Amino acid sequence: MPQFGAAYGCTNKCTLESRDKGITFHKFPSDAHQKRLWEVALKREGFKATKYSVLCSDHFESENFDRTGQIVRLRDGVIPSVFNFPSHLFKEPKKLRTTSTSRQAAVVCDQIWSFVEVECDNQGSSASSHSEDHGYALPSSLDNLKDKLMVAEARVEQLQRELRNAKDREKRSKKTLESVMSELKEKNFINEELEQKLELYAGTIEQTL
Repeated sequence: MPQFGAAYGCTNKCTLESRDKGITFHKFPSDAHQKRLWEVALKREGFKATKYSVLCSDHFESENFDRTGQIVRLRDGVIPSVFNFPSHLFKEPKKLRTTSTSRQAAVVCDQIWSFVEVECDNQGSSASSHSEDHGYALPSSLDNLKDKLMVAEARVEQLQRELRNAKDREKRSKKTLESVMSELKEKNFINEELEQKLELYAGTIEQTL
């Protein structure tokens, strides 16, 4: 019997047809903490992954994958973040694809604190109404809040790793460009106009670092 993805509303199943389409399936992490992050990200109440539970590649960003080998693998520490949740579930803010990774991380941080402030106000109002008789009781939704914060913090860490990787790639590109320009100058393969354009491009790359 083919495996189905564990995400809400996902109809992909592990078959030859899906593999031909480039869809890959990935088991939940063996690490208990990372596994819990995946479970919370699915927003399926009461869901607990088993050793047979999988998620398909549709629920991960393209940069989450390591495709250097024969087998497509997920990079360490990634969290599924691409879902099509129904309206009655809490909607994650859309990822800002046109912004840099650093700005995405800042947006996620702001969202975390905004969520905390709202939840704390709600929990404070609820707790105060029962403080006389049940001053010792904690709001039942605090566990849910903790799970959401855990996922958000892990997402920020993931974005920070992606930012560092992007900076490293840009630095390597700049060094390569400088090396090529130096070689072309030595061989007189570029004129003054082309040299100015290449230097302008190199300066643009440097400003992004």
